[in-house]
Order: sequence, then structure tokens, then C-alpha cells
Amino acid sequence: MADGTTPVKIVYEGGVGEIVEKKSRFIATVRPVNSEEEAATFIAEMKKKYWDARHNCSAFVIGEHQEITRCSDDGEPAQTAGRPMLDVLLKEGITNTAVVVTRYFGGVLLGTGGLVRAYQKAVQEGLEASLILEKTWGYRLSVRTDYNGVGKLQYLFGQRKLSIVDSEYAENVTLHVMVPEEMKESVAKAITEQTSGAAQMDWGEPLAYALVEGTVEIFP
Repeated sequence: MADGTTPVKIVYEGGVGEIVEKKSRFIATVRPVNSEEEAATFIAEMKKKYWDARHNCSAFVIGEHQEITRCSDDGEPAQTAGRPMLDVLLKEGITNTAVVVTRYFGGVLLGTGGLVRAYQKAVQEGLEASLILEKTWGYRLSVRTDYNGVGKLQYLFGQRKLSIVDSEYAENVTLHVMVPEEMKESVAKAITEQTSGAAQMDWGEPLAYALVEGTVEIFP
């Protein structure tokens, strides 16, 4: 686990964004990556796909704390493309993500400031077109109670915005809930109070998860 309290922003599904500045097309392709090798393969793929473009500039960030960063101007003036692109990823707090901005030159020079703004704007468009999640560390909690306690627990979980992953109705009711690590103790105490100690709690191993359109996604 990381530090257990700070969510990590990742790209769950990559996207493509495009802008036009003074007749130059800037196409930003964003993709999730988990290693430098994956990033290198992705960049090579984009260069092959857009082989006829003037530039295919790139940047990527890898690691829970953004430990690995790389960028390339790919022929543009130094510090006008790759680094500004990387700065957008770092500022957004995103990791395990690579972006390639393809430029088709439109015949009009943008100047260094214009290039920096164009490449950063393109990356922002690419991120807008992507699905970005906040990955959190926590526990899968299974709570077993009688039917009298179900409503109280559902209310408690709703109040604390905890996601019920699954529920089993038999002689008793078992609710499976994702609990952020920092809420573990307070949630356990609240469950005990709400059910007068009658509920049985089974805490799973710590894991990483995120909400994808209301559904819990577990990460290896």
C-alpha cells in the first residue's frame, strides 16, 4: 500500500483530444501505462500511426508518487513541448499515464510561448476525453446482521458515502462494503454502536480500489 490516505489519480481509459492553433493541428493521445517499457511501446505506436506528422512529442509519469518522469520535444525547440506536457500531468496529480501530442504543421510559426500553450492545451483536451479515477486504499468489510439491523447499516454507509459492493440475504443479512483505510476504526465503532454490538465484522486484506460510474473496481 502507499501512505493509505492520499488517493492516486490514474487514467482508467485513455482518450484523444485535438486543438488547432494558427492552422497547426495538435492531436493528444492519452493512455494508461504501468512501466517505462509500456510507455516506450505506446510512443513508438503513435509515431508509426502518425508517421507523416512533423512532430510526435511525448511525456509520461509512472509510480504512486510520480517517481518516474520522462518527456521529449521530438524536434520542437527545447522546453516548448515535452516539458510543458509533463507539467500538466504533474500538476493534475496523475500517474501511470503517457501522452503523445502529434503536430501537423500549418505553415505559421507559433513562437516559444505559443508552442508551450498549444501543447499544454492539447494535453488538457486529451485528459478531458479520458476517464480519470481516484484510486484509494482500503478494506473490503463483510458485516453480518439480522434483518432489524440492515436499515441502520444501510443508513450508516449512505451517510459516510461507503460503497456497498454486494449483499446476501439468507437467515441473516451480509453486506460487503469498501472502507477507506483512514475510516476503518471509526466505521467499526459506528457499526458496533448502531447494532448494539450484534453485527459481526470480517475485515479483508488491504487493497486498492476506485469507483467506476458507481461500481467498485479492484486493482491488483
